[in-house]
Amino acid sequence: MADSPVFLITGASSGIRAAVARSASAGGYRLVLGARSQDKLDALAAELGGDGHARAVATDVTVWEDNERLAQAALDAFGRIDVVFANAGFGAKRGFLEETPEHWRDMVLTNVLGCAYTIRATLPAVRESVGHFLLTSSVAGRVALAGSLYSSTKWAVTGMGQSLRGELEGSGVRVTLIEPGMVDTPFFDNRPSGALVDEDIANAVMYAVSQPPHVDVGEVLIRPVRQTV
Repeated sequence: MADSPVFLITGASSGIRAAVARSASAGGYRLVLGARSQDKLDALAAELGGDGHARAVATDVTVWEDNERLAQAALDAFGRIDVVFANAGFGAKRGFLEETPEHWRDMVLTNVLGCAYTIRATLPAVRESVGHFLLTSSVAGRVALAGSLYSSTKWAVTGMGQSLRGELEGSGVRVTLIEPGMVDTPFFDNRPSGALVDEDIANAVMYAVSQPPHVDVGEVLIRPVRQTV
């Protein structure tokens, strides 16, 4: 176990991120879990085996120092970072007269700047391990949704992943964009029917990270059969 690879996840306290943490743990990874909800993180870390297997670090990805602290906690605890799943984010109602300007600001900072901060804080360690970055974009980062600033943030993440892959060319580090469609997850206030479940996305993540080192799964766009957009 001491030589097991290390999987760092932001926004890890619930939903897709917690499902990925469980799948990664079952796959032999040690976990470093970052999110704002310390109590939920602590419960998940305990479920996954406690300090020798999983560490919980309260993290607001919009704060640079929190990202630095998360990365350093992984190195202090386990000595390496092999996989980074930058997945912290939230949405907003469609319509450019919907939500408050404050909600918009927090969403853009979390979904875009938070992802960039996580990349920056972990990049030296992932380069050293010749590891893997996974960034959560969305179907909405491939198809512009009418009136959706959230969709715009996910287009930004799609571009960020492509830019990161370009910077890392020749390094052996892999970059995967995870692009979920409609998922029945706590992300939504009104839970959709006929949607994917969190474990479907976790399976896609684990497929990408389980490929041989010479295979880079650049994008996984996954949506329910009934979803046409």
